[in-house]
Amino acid sequence: MPKLAFLFPGQGSQYSGMGKLLAESYPVAKRTFEEADEALGFALSELCFSGSEEELKKTENTQPALLTVSVAAFRVLAENGIHPDIVAGHSLGEYSALVAAGSLAFADAVRLVRKRGQYMQQAVAAGAGAMAALLKLPEEKLDGVLAEAAQGEVVTAANFNSPDQIVIAGHVKAVERAVELAKAAGAKRAILLAVSAPFHCPLMRPAQDKLRVDLDATEFRDLAVPLVNNWQAAVITRGADARQGLFEQVPNPVHWTKSMRLLAAEGVNRFVEVGAGSVLTGLCRNIDASLVGAKFGEPGDLEKAIHIQTERAISTKSENKP
Repeated sequence: MPKLAFLFPGQGSQYSGMGKLLAESYPVAKRTFEEADEALGFALSELCFSGSEEELKKTENTQPALLTVSVAAFRVLAENGIHPDIVAGHSLGEYSALVAAGSLAFADAVRLVRKRGQYMQQAVAAGAGAMAALLKLPEEKLDGVLAEAAQGEVVTAANFNSPDQIVIAGHVKAVERAVELAKAAGAKRAILLAVSAPFHCPLMRPAQDKLRVDLDATEFRDLAVPLVNNWQAAVITRGADARQGLFEQVPNPVHWTKSMRLLAAEGVNRFVEVGAGSVLTGLCRNIDASLVGAKFGEPGDLEKAIHIQTERAISTKSENKP
């Protein structure tokens, strides 16, 4: 039977004003922002609705802000009868996905990601780390580029975002060397990214160690719907596996391409990107054309999300005909 997936975005999808129209249009979304404000002890809602791009780019702000927008959007979809069969989230988005799956309480999640952002920012001195996107680098060339670029420093794959896009992270000089080597190896483009820290690489181990304490102190229930995690690109349903996945994803790469291909293999043919922006929708088009979806982060998107649900229902009926 065809399945519907909810996909939850991570850092890079934020923008000033996100969630404002949701909160003005839907009481459940407004309550979600109020719950986040109370959990954190400051007006996260104001940061989302009218904060500067500069403030939103700070990792400790970006993470709880994006999570809150995603959960607000998820709750609006639920009120409209749109429910997922399976979920996944890109990096930070895995926390949103676990809230949607019923494993993690929203208040706990928003506090966790605030700390996660602080720990990640503290793990590497300002200016010491970097990330870069490698576009259309021949897959067989990646390991050689990274090995040659390292020269005793750290540079590793951080995000396998699509067949055409791999993000790397590590020490600044090593990442810069990898950018030049990737160009020479046939990458269509290789560009440094404007990020505040080198995420999903071994330099994040200090952040991982700190986060372990908070994860262990938080309740993770077994999931009401399955989740495909970043760390292994594996389907999980147990709370203990959810906690371990969040721990392991910090210094390890996000296997998004494998995750989306696994969703397709699990019978997913429709998805809704839940939260700010449409980054994941674009990536899915590049990974598997059979995955058809829409984004939902603004009131004007609801009709398209309902249409995706309807298409999936029609597809199910067609398959069940004798």
